[in-house]
Amino acid sequence: MKSLWVFLACFLLFAGCQAKSVLVRPALEDEGDLVVYLQPISQEADNLTFSIEQVSAVREDNLVIPLALSFTEVKGLEMKRQRLFASGELPPGTYTGLSFKVKSALLKGEEGDTALDVPDEPAIIGPSFEIRKKKSLFLSLIFNYASSVRAGYTFVPAFSLFVPDRPVTALVGYVANYGSSNITVFDKKQLEAVGVIATGSGPRGIALDPSSGRAYVALAGEDSLEVIDLLTADIINRIRLNTGDSPQEPALTPDGTLLLTANNGSDSVSFIDPSSMIELDRVPVDHGPHSVAIDHEGVRAYVFNTLSSTISVIDIANKSVVTTLATEAGPVRGAFNRSGDRLYVIHEGSSYLTVIDPASLEILERFFVGMGMSAIQVDTRTDFLYVAKKYESTIGMYDPQSFFPVDSIQADTGITHMTIDNDENNLYIVLPEKRRLMVVNLISKKAVANIDVGEGPCWVTLMGER
Repeated sequence: MKSLWVFLACFLLFAGCQAKSVLVRPALEDEGDLVVYLQPISQEADNLTFSIEQVSAVREDNLVIPLALSFTEVKGLEMKRQRLFASGELPPGTYTGLSFKVKSALLKGEEGDTALDVPDEPAIIGPSFEIRKKKSLFLSLIFNYASSVRAGYTFVPAFSLFVPDRPVTALVGYVANYGSSNITVFDKKQLEAVGVIATGSGPRGIALDPSSGRAYVALAGEDSLEVIDLLTADIINRIRLNTGDSPQEPALTPDGTLLLTANNGSDSVSFIDPSSMIELDRVPVDHGPHSVAIDHEGVRAYVFNTLSSTISVIDIANKSVVTTLATEAGPVRGAFNRSGDRLYVIHEGSSYLTVIDPASLEILERFFVGMGMSAIQVDTRTDFLYVAKKYESTIGMYDPQSFFPVDSIQADTGITHMTIDNDENNLYIVLPEKRRLMVVNLISKKAVANIDVGEGPCWVTLMGER
């Protein structure tokens, strides 16, 4: 087993994924992966604070392997949401449980803080679990206050350890974590992480096909796409592209018969048959293709070439470039309005958002938004636009007629991607620097959840997407 993660590369990503350098973990080979989340702590533990010295996985042959901790101090009063607690690569095998070594514990009372006695030996938390080669295992922890604080002066940590039930497929969402080379699976009803899928190196985007029950994950680090069975969360196939392609954000035609990827490394676009899982053809485009937007009818695809400041317009049926449009500096991605007769394009190097008529391919309008645009989402119920900028924490909400900002949402800086859940009317916001997925209700404009995810998250998609 590798004692430490061996990182492949450290490079500057485009505004559509990351504003700073991200180290990419290589794909799992001979090891498996363990990810542990701590569930919200009950109110009875509000006066308790304890610090953890080490958490380790204990294999049945008594091999003890330390895990990386996301935090070491647990404050009952502050632990009111699910948190990513510990993780690490482990050799395959059966493990008897987790070992917890506590450093200190304090209990706040009317007369001040009381230091509790803590055991010299680590506590072992079961039950047993199995680590499988090239697979991630997700475990949940529930803290038991009554069993942990004994006689008011001794603290022995007591947890319940379990694998959470997987929600029905219709309630599942996915976050592509570029840096940790995995996908966080979350329950959009409970608004909690429920699983992790280990992928190849550097996942950059996910295309969902609910009709076939599959997801297609673009792996920038391995010049390929992985195919995931949505029911079992297993990787069932791999579609290989050319060496150096570095595919970015995949897009599926509305009828699900064709998958397109923007290949940033080779300045090309691939056409892939999802049924046979092979590349049918490819066309050259301008420099730095970052993302693809397909119109409502599946007739044309628009490829946003960030480095050349152009958009390649592709005839999907003929698999050919119809024309190339000059744009503002650094187009990142675009979004269609409800009727499909307007394409809104954001740029990382310009303060202006442009509006393109897909029929005439003319630029109809330019609206001042500000520098550093990084994510856009159109609410197809209202046609309002949500635009985020990577150096600002405010998401602007714009009227499509006047393009006047009518409202705003407070999030955080560095937003890379957004999507809307049609069922719950929530906006999902990817925050890479915080390693979080923020969920905001579009009626109240208030955050309803924050979900911890992996390193370098850059894409979110979910079932029932608007």
